[in-house]
Amino acid sequence: MRLAGKVALITGAARGMGAAEARLFAREGAKVVVSDVLEDEARAVASEINDSGGEALALALDVSKDDDWRRVVAEAEARFGKLNVLVNNAGIIERHSLEETSEETWDRIMAVNAKGVFLGTKAALPAMRRAGGGSIINISSISGMVSVGYPAYNASKGAVRVFTKSAAVEYAGEGIRVNSIHPGAIWTPMSLYKNERTREERAATVPMGRVGDPEEVAYGALFLASDESSYVTGSEMVIDGGVTAE
Repeated sequence: MRLAGKVALITGAARGMGAAEARLFAREGAKVVVSDVLEDEARAVASEINDSGGEALALALDVSKDDDWRRVVAEAEARFGKLNVLVNNAGIIERHSLEETSEETWDRIMAVNAKGVFLGTKAALPAMRRAGGGSIINISSISGMVSVGYPAYNASKGAVRVFTKSAAVEYAGEGIRVNSIHPGAIWTPMSLYKNERTREERAATVPMGRVGDPEEVAYGALFLASDESSYVTGSEMVIDGGVTAE
């Protein structure tokens, strides 16, 4: 019960890492808002949590829209009374080289991956002040630290990395902590590892010799959401099996 008494809002929580975070947070005592543009899948995750004895609410959320953010934060407070934790997990990827990347593709990726984190953080701050503090966890990527992947995606995740540090410094005095997580190869619906062959190929490039599971990222988020990390802000948690250590 490491999150007993806390209310957490998780974006992109219908599947992958977001769903793993929602399930784990609920098991650890948090009341969870499961938000996503995939409404049916989000409701399924929330129902699973509720059926298991937890408390969850599914809400539709397009992270690139300010009005959506304001509505979801207000509904979270109305339902659960406060907001303590925000996990900015939602993200998209499109696999194009620099010259193949259109302006529309660039804008679309930035709108979700970078603007979405900005809007979510901004929307959550007043609620966290009312709650007496909070923890914001931004899911970036090792692609935001080193050149792994595709230019638009890398740029968006790099933006999340530095934005996190800026927000962490600005709000540290108010008891609001802001940290980023940088996953490497993780087995999710968004990954390229759609079958055992591609998974094995990717695993061969990882020092630990395997692709990570969403739950392994969720446990990192759990630490940052809990009071165990009360002196941690502006940090980068790398969960990549040793890739960036090479």
